[in-house]
Amino acid sequence: MTAGGEATLDNPLADKVALITGGAHRIGAALARVLHAQGMRLVIHYLSSEGSARALQQELHQARPDSVMLVRGDLTNGAKLLRNLVFETVEAFGRLDALVNNASRFYPTPFPEATEQQWDDLILTNLKAPFFLAQAAAPHLKKTGGCVINIADVYGDRPLINYSVYSVSKAGLIMLTKSLARELGPEVRVNAIAPGVILWPESDIDEMAKQRVISRTPLKRAGEPEDIARTALFLIRDAGFITGQVLAVDGGRWVVL
Repeated sequence: MTAGGEATLDNPLADKVALITGGAHRIGAALARVLHAQGMRLVIHYLSSEGSARALQQELHQARPDSVMLVRGDLTNGAKLLRNLVFETVEAFGRLDALVNNASRFYPTPFPEATEQQWDDLILTNLKAPFFLAQAAAPHLKKTGGCVINIADVYGDRPLINYSVYSVSKAGLIMLTKSLARELGPEVRVNAIAPGVILWPESDIDEMAKQRVISRTPLKRAGEPEDIARTALFLIRDAGFITGQVLAVDGGRWVVL
């Protein structure tokens, strides 16, 4: 990095800008830490995790002051709010190099009882928001030769029983990734990461259920949020000839589901 923080051959991400949705905790926070450590400036979006967001901002500012901005918003509130997230990012830092669509909702919707409200909530958050964020971000990403990363799921390809609406939303996100790779090339690359078992759901899950899942994973263990973050770093920094791809980071679970 140069004295002014500009990108160099040794540190190509220095002073570049990433917008991360749902970036306050869990996988989002790992993404933020890894990208920030590479010199990127961040806009971290959150909805209800204000305490976690502010603590993460304070942590990252100890390493590099004034390099992280927080933005709160409900991604289901329409395209105007999504455009505003992008506007605030560019207004604050003057550019946008990476959009990371990480925010997601996950809960069961057993088919006989699934409701229209659940459908709207999951589709709006997991699919509609990434579409319209990418639409708003595209002109800025084209200027910088930037990229979009969508956090999909292995269940977007192999459906999870009792989670049909969630599975549909992630299947749509995978197709959105492929579609936008064609729409936005050659200037903008668009890829997705499909995590397997990285963090267990925040709702209760017993140890026996966890072991059943792990036993069906070729690497026989759960992953870590940093596994997803390092993959995102690769796609942003090193994957200049990769677009339209879905990278399964799942310990091999994709091949046995």
